[in-house]
Amino acid sequence: MNIFRLTGDLSHLAAIIILLLKIWKTRSCAGISGKSQVLFALVFTTRYLDLLTSFISFYNTTMKVIYIGCAYATVYLIYVKFKATYDGNHDTFRVEFLVVPVGGLAFLVNHDFSPLEILWTFSIYLESVAILPQLFMISKTGEAETITTHYLFFLGLYRALYLFNWIWRFYFEGFFDMIAIVAGVVQTILYCDFFYLYVTKVLKGKKLSLPA
Repeated sequence: MNIFRLTGDLSHLAAIIILLLKIWKTRSCAGISGKSQVLFALVFTTRYLDLLTSFISFYNTTMKVIYIGCAYATVYLIYVKFKATYDGNHDTFRVEFLVVPVGGLAFLVNHDFSPLEILWTFSIYLESVAILPQLFMISKTGEAETITTHYLFFLGLYRALYLFNWIWRFYFEGFFDMIAIVAGVVQTILYCDFFYLYVTKVLKGKKLSLPA
């Protein structure tokens, strides 16, 4: 495993933990898009079905179980435990506009036309756009809590590091996965404006505000 893959995984894990701690400590999921979290739960579920069919390493299995468990724990906290604090009035992105096209694309463009491979491809495509409901929610409210911006930063950093991981693997291993790379580029581009605001405002102690 190369350093970009490891730091990418740790950044991803940090994002998930930051979000869970934010919700649990404040006893509130205000400002968090439940729709984005449902999409991420769907991403991990469809991607890690190989847990039932193959074993790669203890690290690999552990991380997969953690991602799935944390994703569903987050959905539970938002829609059940702290449902009264969930701001559904601003979480209005039409997720069917993401899921349906992504599902169709996974059937058309994949490495192998088999159920597990199509679902894996679906998860890669869906992850690239799963954050859109959260970004849409922030644009509607006009601002985001600092802890929420930290979550988004580490989530975007994970994706950017994985792009370097693919470059490293191509250079040293000759491995090239066009589907994962293109999806990763799309996802990273979606975070670009946020990264700029994070560096120019949040890291200087200012609250992140956007035009509503």
